[in-house]
Amino acid sequence: MKKYSILFLVCILLSCKEETKVKTSRVATLPYYSEASFTPHWLYKGDEELKNFHKIPSFSLVNQDGKKVTEKTFEDKIYITDFFFTTCPGICPKMTANMSVLQDEFINDDEVLLLSHSVTPETDSIQVLKDYAEAKDVVSAKWHLVTGERKTIYDLGRKSYFVEENLGEEKTEDDFLHTENFVLIDKDKHIRGIYNGLNKTAVQQLITDVKTLKNEK
Repeated sequence: MKKYSILFLVCILLSCKEETKVKTSRVATLPYYSEASFTPHWLYKGDEELKNFHKIPSFSLVNQDGKKVTEKTFEDKIYITDFFFTTCPGICPKMTANMSVLQDEFINDDEVLLLSHSVTPETDSIQVLKDYAEAKDVVSAKWHLVTGERKTIYDLGRKSYFVEENLGEEKTEDDFLHTENFVLIDKDKHIRGIYNGLNKTAVQQLITDVKTLKNEK
């Protein structure tokens, strides 16, 4: 009887080990995305198709320190972006808390930056963003909270990052943009992932995917 008990225990341990292996295994490369359905394109770095593939376009915004933030700010950087507003009572506090998790994870990694766009730029002035940043322990060199022209921000959200579900309805900056999505952008300005910014498991997957991108050849 004792022998069978030992055998049963060994089987359980081996099963747990195998389960852990499955949970921690990850793909060697991430897909690319080019539109709002987030259909994955499995391309390799240097693929001819990437020459005309969707990229985040040029932009010009201002961060919590009153400094201009453009696409050049993220030159040769991996970055994670989202859309929020400082007076949001709903999803934004949780999103900000999870962006703080990402800030802590990559605080000493110069290759990774964070970018949060205000969807109420008319009220989220530079000073308001500065106060919010100080309250949330935002590290300016790592995490940019930006304001600017409403149309610029909304076009970036809907037409460039595809953060809002596309139901086939044309929207303008008069239609409020509100989304929990985080988007992962590689060093070549390509979209490589979208994640639920309210979900801890999704945020941990995002951290893993950033590390995968860093190892991409």
